[in-house]
Amino acid sequence: MDDATSRHSQYWPLAGLIIVTLLVGAVGSIVTAPAIPTWYAGLVRPAIAPPNWLFGPVWTALYVMMAVAAWLVWRRPASPPRRAALRLFALQLALNSLWSFLFFGFGRIDLALLEIVVLWAAIVATTIAYAGVSRSAALLMLPYIAWVSFAAVLNFEFWRLNG
Repeated sequence: MDDATSRHSQYWPLAGLIIVTLLVGAVGSIVTAPAIPTWYAGLVRPAIAPPNWLFGPVWTALYVMMAVAAWLVWRRPASPPRRAALRLFALQLALNSLWSFLFFGFGRIDLALLEIVVLWAAIVATTIAYAGVSRSAALLMLPYIAWVSFAAVLNFEFWRLNG
């Protein structure tokens, strides 16, 4: 295998990670979309709630950034810290998906609020683990932490106004 082929082959895992993270987002969208014009439309909206159209582009960008961060960690030599970081990535991705089911699928704003706190902690833990393996990967997670921090406040406000 020549150098160019070897270089290109390392991008297949990146493509796979992007596909997986976007699929997690798609699963969340499948649960979310039917609730937007029905249950969600009937909720009292907090003043800080952004317009509905903003969520899709923001989440798409965040999922791609998550995937690139995981790929940067994956590219590092195998080690216990790398393995732990990638496990935390998988955990936070699963928790990310769970939130959509709780909030939109089941209409359980209260459980979604509890779960988003756990999700936030898992994202922070992932970011810290990434920092020990790839500083660039950790930096790519910062917008995700910021957005989920905002989402947690928004979730709280929905719970406060509609609970």
